[in-house]
Amino acid sequence: MDIDVRGPRFGAAVTTVVLAVALTTGSAWLLAWQTVAFALGTAGGVGRSPYGWVFRRFVRPRIGPPTEFESPEPPRFAQAVGLVFAGVGLVGFTLGPEWLGLAATGLALGAAFLNAAFGFCLGCEMYLLAQRMVVRVK
Repeated sequence: MDIDVRGPRFGAAVTTVVLAVALTTGSAWLLAWQTVAFALGTAGGVGRSPYGWVFRRFVRPRIGPPTEFESPEPPRFAQAVGLVFAGVGLVGFTLGPEWLGLAATGLALGAAFLNAAFGFCLGCEMYLLAQRMVVRVK
């Protein structure tokens, strides 16, 4: 079943704020929260992530029915990519080196910002590129 394209973009906007605050404050706790959010989005799909729940429960009823849909697999893969970067960032912030935490969190922030501001999902594009490569190999 396809998903409303506005949901992942909303999640990216919230993720952008969370990661920006985590990056500027160096908060391992906040980055840990975002890592959990990415893990839930990876395991259950973006609709089962905390931000997906907020979108579905509070935002979508106020903005009307969707007019555009997308496959759930690319955003789910993007959540997995975010999970890896947030996990590496968390390791950097808690165990060191701090630059690793800053770099990994900054890269995740950049990807989230691209999706939130411009609708360009870097993780989704990686997924689609990999799919095209697999089809070409067959």
